Amino acid sequence: MAVRQIRDSRAVARRRNARLVLVRPAGPAPTVREPKPPPPPKANTSRSVVVALGVLLVAALVALGLAGRQWYEQSRRGAAQRAAVAAATQATVNFVSISASTVDRDLQRIAGAATGDFSDEFNRGRQQVRTAVLENGVESRGTVLRAGLVSGDPDSAVVLVAVDATVRNKAAPNGKLSHYRIQVDMALDPESGRWLVSRLQFVG
Repeated sequence: MAVRQIRDSRAVARRRNARLVLVRPAGPAPTVREPKPPPPPKANTSRSVVVALGVLLVAALVALGLAGRQWYEQSRRGAAQRAAVAAATQATVNFVSISASTVDRDLQRIAGAATGDFSDEFNRGRQQVRTAVLENGVESRGTVLRAGLVSGDPDSAVVLVAVDATVRNKAAPNGKLSHYRIQVDMALDPESGRWLVSRLQFVG
């Protein structure tokens, strides 16, 4: 019995001095997956898209407004220039077309399309012109060959007109053809909206 106790004591001593050995299973270690980050809130993304679209829409409207205004200004300027050329053409025809039989009506037509310095100058010499036309039996008819805009803006313009005039009088009963180049300064009358002659001069 004593021998068995000694053996048991040695076995206990060996157990106390024994090291703990962990046995790991064979094969690769298990993969540990990291959790995915949560997606950004959809509300913020939608709001960003709406803001971006709003900015683009405002920019488009501004560009459209500027283009529309530019088109309107160009259209307005073009219409004013065409009206000025047409009025200058008619005024030039009136100026070189005068007859002893219709002298008062002809002179009134010229005066009605005049303004500024030209109006003052024409009215000062109007009676003399009437007398000369009647005494010489003048018959003059003008034809515009061409007319062109020299410069212009919405309320003033300078027009160059080339015109032929056939003049008959007591000294030339068969008529004499003359060629003129006349520069006509036009001004827009703000009250009537008509283009009137502010200056008229022969330039060749």
